[in-house]
Order: sequence, then C-alpha cells, then structure tokens
Amino acid sequence: MTKLVNVDGNPWALYDLRIWTERLELRLPTEDELYQLLEVARRGIHDPNDMPFGFAWTDQPSPQFERSFMQYHWSTRASWSPGKWSLDLGVWSEGQLLGTQGIDAENFGVRREVSTGSWLAREFQGQGIGKEMRQAVLGFAFDHLGAVWAKSGSFRDNPASAAVSRAVGYFEDGMEILAPRGEPRELVRWRMHVEQWRSRPRPRVEVGGLERCWDMFGAG
Repeated sequence: MTKLVNVDGNPWALYDLRIWTERLELRLPTEDELYQLLEVARRGIHDPNDMPFGFAWTDQPSPQFERSFMQYHWSTRASWSPGKWSLDLGVWSEGQLLGTQGIDAENFGVRREVSTGSWLAREFQGQGIGKEMRQAVLGFAFDHLGAVWAKSGSFRDNPASAAVSRAVGYFEDGMEILAPRGEPRELVRWRMHVEQWRSRPRPRVEVGGLERCWDMFGAG
C-alpha cells in the first residue's frame, strides 16, 4: 500500500493520479478537458424519456446545464478534504474521451467505504466499457486505498446499470425512494465487501502517481 508523499510537481497532486485497465485510462480532467467532457455530455448520455440519475442534471436547459456542469466539477476540487472527497475521473480509450467514473468517500480512514457513480456517452454504451471503468476504480479502492466496502445504486427500471453491478459482484442491499423528475422511483442499493472483490479473478488494474496524493484520501 502506497504511503509516501512527494511534494514536487503539480501543486494539485491529483492531476498526477492515473488508473489503467486493458483498454482504458482514468485520470482527473484538466480545465481544458472539462470543456471537452462537457461536449461529450451534451451529445447525449441517455434516452430523454429516461432519467438514470438521482438528480436530473441532464434536464437543465442551456446555459444552466453548462454552468452547473462546470460548477459541480469545480466544487468537488474546492471542497476536497481527507475527511470527505469526491474524485470524478475522465475515462479515455485510445485518446478519446468517453465519459466519467466517480468515486467518493466520507471519513474513509474510519469507515473504509467508497461510493461509485458514472456516465458514458451513448455511442460507447453496450461495449463493456461501463463494467471495465467500474472495476478500475474498485481495484483502486480495494487494492490500493485499503477500502473494505463499496456501494452503488441504480433505479429499478434501469436494467443496464443493475447488470453491471451484478456482473462485477455486488449484492442488493435494500432500496430507497428518489424523485429526480418529481415522481417517486425505487432506487436499488448495491454493496460489495473486499472479500467478495478478491473471491474471483479480476482484470488487471494499474495505478500510478498515488504516492504524490496519498495523504489527500485520508487512508491512514
């Protein structure tokens, strides 16, 4: 487990963090890349008749959509602390930006629990990329940060997201009611223990640059 902290290089050390799988590279987008990510989101993430997110951010009209998108990503960096953090990584394949994979935690040093969430441009869905990028951050959390639990959520009427969670090895952990468009919907909670993660072969996940930002995750 990485515990060194090197203060040389970029003052916001999270920019040096890299996660690689066979097809993907995950890293924090730079300011210019946030504009590129915004363009990917504007091309479309889901059927307009569906809403896969607990907050209906994709329903916002322009320019509120663009402004809130940028404000969200700025806010996760501005409010970052070892006690509460949210890391929204861009996902690239062969130099092309596909979407984002998030991982967040609160009081991680004690709870050892992370949550994940993601979105992927529609033209890249159905190719196993969503599963691969989820496994990338789970490998990072369990095998590098020392997480014990991971959790996620998907609406009952979103079988594609549920299929990813099942395929990766989560188990159902109850439900709750959310209303992103003003109508109540069932959200299935998913959970996985580190022993479940290690109970089967996993794709290779490589991590670079963690030694520079280790202290920022409150991992102890």
